[in-house]
Amino acid sequence: MKPATARFLLTKIHRFTIVDTDMPPEPKHIVLGVPHTAIADFIVAWLYYRSIGGNPRVMIKQEFFFWPLGALLRRLGAIPVDRQNPVRITKQVIDAMEQSTSFHLCIAPEGTRKPVKRWKTGFHTFARAAGVPVYLGYFDWGKREIGHGPRFECSDNAMADLRAIQAFYKEKGVQGKRPGHLAYLD
Repeated sequence: MKPATARFLLTKIHRFTIVDTDMPPEPKHIVLGVPHTAIADFIVAWLYYRSIGGNPRVMIKQEFFFWPLGALLRRLGAIPVDRQNPVRITKQVIDAMEQSTSFHLCIAPEGTRKPVKRWKTGFHTFARAAGVPVYLGYFDWGKREIGHGPRFECSDNAMADLRAIQAFYKEKGVQGKRPGHLAYLD
């Protein structure tokens, strides 16, 4: 899909305002998508990333890769993952990043659309192992704003980084499509 088409669908049909209009400058990076409370988050995030000229890659549980949905998901940049084997996921993603000249991984640290008490730190592991930056992306359904947010350099302390990242989202006041699912920001 061309950027202009994605921009039209995102701004005119879904009524989102695009806050960050330029691609992050690094050819390889990770963009967090917060808050992830509904399947519609994938749609608006994908449209956003295409609208700024990106080719987003996302991890989706392998159970969704049945015919014909699997072919469509792959075409949209989805990577099937076996959630029962996190070590394999890590290796698979890092290998894919290393083999590509350009790799934009968009990931929801919650790991699910359901309310969670604790975020997953896989994005942190990927960023550190591949030496790529993380951008604090968001889709705020309350303000109808979307952007890739600021660059965040991961340190060797995943839990401290996670607290700092969550503080950013809490201060920003992002709202999910299903606001009752944001308990992790309390």
